Amino acid sequence: MTASVQPVVALENVSVQLGRGPKAVQALRGVQLSIAAGERVALIGANGSGKSTLLRLVHGLLAPTGGQLRGNPDLAQAMVFQRPYLMRTSVRNNVALALWLRGIPWRQAQQQALLALARVGLEALAQRPARKLSGGQQQRVALARAWALAPQVLVLDEPTASLDPHAKREVEALIHDLAHADAAMTLVFASHNLGQVKRLATRVLYLEQGQVLADLPVNDFFAGPLLQAQYPQAHWFVKGE
Repeated sequence: MTASVQPVVALENVSVQLGRGPKAVQALRGVQLSIAAGERVALIGANGSGKSTLLRLVHGLLAPTGGQLRGNPDLAQAMVFQRPYLMRTSVRNNVALALWLRGIPWRQAQQQALLALARVGLEALAQRPARKLSGGQQQRVALARAWALAPQVLVLDEPTASLDPHAKREVEALIHDLAHADAAMTLVFASHNLGQVKRLATRVLYLEQGQVLADLPVNDFFAGPLLQAQYPQAHWFVKGE
């Protein structure tokens, strides 16, 4: 495969087992998946369906226990969790430290951190303790930290799940802007908010018990007849059953 058509990530019959012995959990089972640059892929499914495990696998935080995972090591990646971890320091330092760990000199990292905070509308709070911010503001700091790294692949695990409605709208709008600012950026995210999936995704994967049971372009997924005919489990999930 040439570099020009190499997928961002490809999973070939991948399985993941978490833990060992009688308490082991089969989190993913026989997943076949290829994600191309520029796609915006949403993962949906009930709690425990394997969404977070698949995101961690894509980001390299987990290794498959079966099958093969192929990625492009030349691509920069960043991940934002549902409850981002912020260190006991200023908002600016939380962003700058990520850049410093990438090898950028501290003074330059501080300057770039301010630019990233301005991008998410938090430049005025740069000197505030990061852990004193509201939930929505903390999530925006995490997005600024990710964006500052200029990721070609952005992975988000339920980025608005724990936020109030106003903060949800702000963070979703920010994700939309970040994803659309660079047409080559690949977005892979999990969400329980089907409206959000419709607004942000170009492709939807439905997971159940660690398996990908449906994989469709977003318009086809929510069209109704095709989903009901070919992917009944996904259809009933969308219907709330």
